[in-house]
Amino acid sequence: MVSDGMTSSIVSAPLCSGLSGAARLAGVIGWPVQHSRSPKLHGHWLARYRIDGAYVPLAVPPERFETAVRGLVACGFRGANVTIPHKQAALALCDEVEDQALLAGAVNTLVFENERIIGRNTDGDGFIANVRDHGIDPSAGPVLLFGAGGAARGIAAALSAWVPVTLCARRDEAAAELAALLPNVSAVPWSRREDVLKEHALVVNTTAAGMEGHPALEIDLSRAPDGLAVADIVYTPLETPLLHAARLRGLPVAEGLGMLLHQARPGFRSWFGVEPEVDDALRTAVLAG
Repeated sequence: MVSDGMTSSIVSAPLCSGLSGAARLAGVIGWPVQHSRSPKLHGHWLARYRIDGAYVPLAVPPERFETAVRGLVACGFRGANVTIPHKQAALALCDEVEDQALLAGAVNTLVFENERIIGRNTDGDGFIANVRDHGIDPSAGPVLLFGAGGAARGIAAALSAWVPVTLCARRDEAAAELAALLPNVSAVPWSRREDVLKEHALVVNTTAAGMEGHPALEIDLSRAPDGLAVADIVYTPLETPLLHAARLRGLPVAEGLGMLLHQARPGFRSWFGVEPEVDDALRTAVLAG
């Protein structure tokens, strides 16, 4: 679907014919950024919808973040995604921040409108859309969420509007500090992470544990109740040690790639004027190479 008044960004010529002087521009800002799948993701949509535009990786160190963002505004970019380590710095830079980003205390999507910087957090909505795609109801009961970083903030802020959320992190104080900022959110010590499994309907890993090159999340699911759903935001590999253990127990699972795909949709719509579709072709394109 094309938004009203924005159809001029779609062209009939193939993307390979080159960009015009009116091309819409966006990108992803991170440090480092070479690991990001976002350029491949948005590039797929740009080609699919034959949009006169480009989406580029932008490696920006923390000390140059503000200068870089204001430079993008000056250069006519439509906006950008923000990834590690800039999500909280982005919040402070915005002229306007949407409610979910304020609640999360972190921004992952910037939209530039009339020289103004608007901040959003789409992590939570992307997570919810993904678990639903996997047949998991995020509002079925209390959620146990591992981690207290930027992704945890966005997901906890979104879920806490539906159900109670319990945070658990290696640094107990980090979980407690984040819980104090969010309604309907509490924290438990890391040492009790397995004791409280039976009190929850969904377990979510928002940390890097289980990612390629990282140790697995230290959690024993043998004490998990039957029917406990398990989700991971890690998508390299698609089946993390946590999800593998859950499958062996016969528990419903949701891998992390779908969250990446769904959280990208609001930004793409704002920058390029098209409501993109998350489907198997997109998954294949993002996983390729």
